Parts: sequence; structure tokens; C-alpha cells
Amino acid sequence: MNFKKKIAIVGGGVAAMMLASELNNELFDINIFEKGSSIGKKFLVAGKGGFNLTHSEPLETFVTRYEPSSFLRTYLERFSNQDLRNWLGDIGISTIVGSSKKVYPIKGIRPNQVLEAIKNKLSKNRVKIHYKHELIDILSESSLLFITKNSTKTIMSDIVVFAMGGASWKVTGSDGKWLQILNKAGVKTKDFEPSNCAFRVNWDNDFLLRNEGKPLKNIATRINEKYIKGELMITKFGLEGGAIYAMSSKLRKELKKNNTSSLYIDLKPTNSIEMIEKNIKRLSSRLSITKILKEYIKLDKTKIDLIKKYISKEEFKNTKTLSDKIKNMRIDVTGIADIDEAISTVGGISLDAVDKNLKIKSLPFHYAIGEMLDWDAPTGGYLLQASFSMGYYLAKHLNDLNDLNIA
Repeated sequence: MNFKKKIAIVGGGVAAMMLASELNNELFDINIFEKGSSIGKKFLVAGKGGFNLTHSEPLETFVTRYEPSSFLRTYLERFSNQDLRNWLGDIGISTIVGSSKKVYPIKGIRPNQVLEAIKNKLSKNRVKIHYKHELIDILSESSLLFITKNSTKTIMSDIVVFAMGGASWKVTGSDGKWLQILNKAGVKTKDFEPSNCAFRVNWDNDFLLRNEGKPLKNIATRINEKYIKGELMITKFGLEGGAIYAMSSKLRKELKKNNTSSLYIDLKPTNSIEMIEKNIKRLSSRLSITKILKEYIKLDKTKIDLIKKYISKEEFKNTKTLSDKIKNMRIDVTGIADIDEAISTVGGISLDAVDKNLKIKSLPFHYAIGEMLDWDAPTGGYLLQASFSMGYYLAKHLNDLNDLNIA
């Protein structure tokens, strides 16, 4: 007689929910152990700023957004951005592609409705969810120690999947405390670092008085060959927004080496430097430079103020120098936000500590998925997509293994 194998999924984020929903309940007794009082908490928090579920760009381009892309490719190809849209449609969540090519639920569908649809799928798949269970130790190859509301509890299982997230947004329960537990168990890990976060710029008080909280819209950022169109926000701390979040990896590495880094901003991505220079030169004989920038180059007051901060009066009057500054505004970055203020983190379980099927090499029958692993991605749906993809991939892998009776 064949008996079901008991699987313990530790954590209740999107990777865990996808895994649990796709495991074969005829083969597995599926259990989620969540330390909080609800699952999908970070999923809901992410939805407060506009519920961006994935991105619609072609898969070959999509994969390049990740670091390292070679690690994520297998999982993204197995369960792509289009596959996720189809999967959501199957559970009653229709999606649309916005003007930014990001994918959202159709108008009227709120984040909590998406979560309820996923929870309904878990219920139909006979998934048991155990709330208020916080992992505190790995006792052996088959047992985990949890602290519950009133006591500790030892859970025995045949297969363990860790899906406890990274170390950002502690309010959602994603605090990275598990790092010490896995270290103790002999799993190779790396310290957490912030990603998709604000970076410090040492603005002067006068500039902040005029511009704090002001956006820099329709701009692009550049570091070496990497060029990202988007928006930024000027803050007391420095700069934040998608156009700098996407540069997190490069800025973070440079800051660790030199305590400073340089970000270049293109204030007018739609115009070439030659076109800008030509227009300024053509109009400068009868109009002030500030008026030309505002009315003909179409730069707003904040952008013009930023230019004046980084250029001398003589350079401002030099057409060539001014044009170059508009297209290549260098901003010196001197620090990075605290980890709990970051949208995501890097670090966690080293990628060489797991095999291609996400199995932890030093712990038999233990797997890890989602943001616990040391990979990086920008905002815009990429973080969610990778976690969904790893959960789906592992579910199909375990289903196939169990069919062959070799799990």
C-alpha cells in the first residue's frame, strides 16, 4: 500500500502558496507552517502601491532582469510571466497590461481578492495551514522544532521546504531570523543586504527646501552600460524610485568598495544631445537659458534646479556643457537605506548550497525557494514572478519524483 508523504512548507508567502497549490494531494499530505496569523502578508503590502503581479515583456528580455539570470532561467522558462497570467485567470483573476507593460489585476479587483482566490485554491487542494508556528530549530533530517502560542512543538515530515522570505519589511514577518537556524544546521549562507531601496545623496538645505518630495519624471538612469527609464523622487535622505531601485546591485557593490558611487541621470531621454544643443544655440540669442529649458526643452522647475545645483554659472551659459549635463547629470551616492526600509534583500542561502532542483545539498529532503535564496531583481513584477516560478517548478519536480517513488 502506498502512503502519502508528509510535506512541511515553512513560510506562507507567494512561493509557499504556489508550491502548496500545485502539489499532488493524492501523493502528499500538504502542510504550511506560518509564524504569523495569516498568509500572504507581504503579498498584500506589495499591493498597496498598485498591485503589479508581473511584467509582460518577452521572456528572453525578462530573464535578463535577474542577477544571476543563469540561476533563475530554468524556473522562469518552466513557469513564465504568461503562464502566471494564465494561472491567475484559471482561479478567477483576470489581468491587464498597463501602459508601462506591467501586469495588474483588471480594474476593480483588489489585492485581498487575489489572495482569497489563491487561498481558495489551497483549500481545494486540501492544504492544511498551521498559523502561529515559528521555526526555532532543525532537530534532524525529519523533524523541525516550532514555537507556538503557548509551547514548543516538534513536527515530523518526509520532505521540508523552506519558504521564509528575505529580511525586508519586518512588519510582514519577513525578518531573516532563520539565517542563524540554517547556519547552525550547516547550510551555507550570506549576510543580508538591502536591495530596491533608497540611496543617500548629500543635498544642501536650500535645495531640499525647494525640492524635497518632488518627482523627477520621464528620466533615465545610467551606470556604465546599464540604462533604465523611469522616475525618481527627491527625499531628505537622497533618491528613491524605480529608476534607482533597478541600479541597486551596481550601487551597493561600488559603495562597499569605495564608500561612494556615481549615478548618471538623463533628464531628457527622448532627445539626443545634438538636438538639445542645437535648440539651445538657436534660441539663446533672444531668450534666457532658463526660459529655453522650460519652454522649448520642456524641463520642469525641479529638473532645472537640479542642473543649476551641479553646474557653475559659466557652464550654464556654455551650450555644449549644459547639453551634456542635461543628458549626463552625475549624482554622487554616499550611502544606502536600512535593510528594513528596503523592498527586497539579497543574501540568504548561497546559490551553490542548492542543486538545480532547489534541494539543499547539506540537508537530505530539504528544499528552499523564493527570496530566501541569494538572487536579485528589480521591482515591476520580477520579484513576485520569480517566487511564483520557483514554487511551481518545485511542485512539479516533487510530483514527478513521487510518481517514480524516489523522493
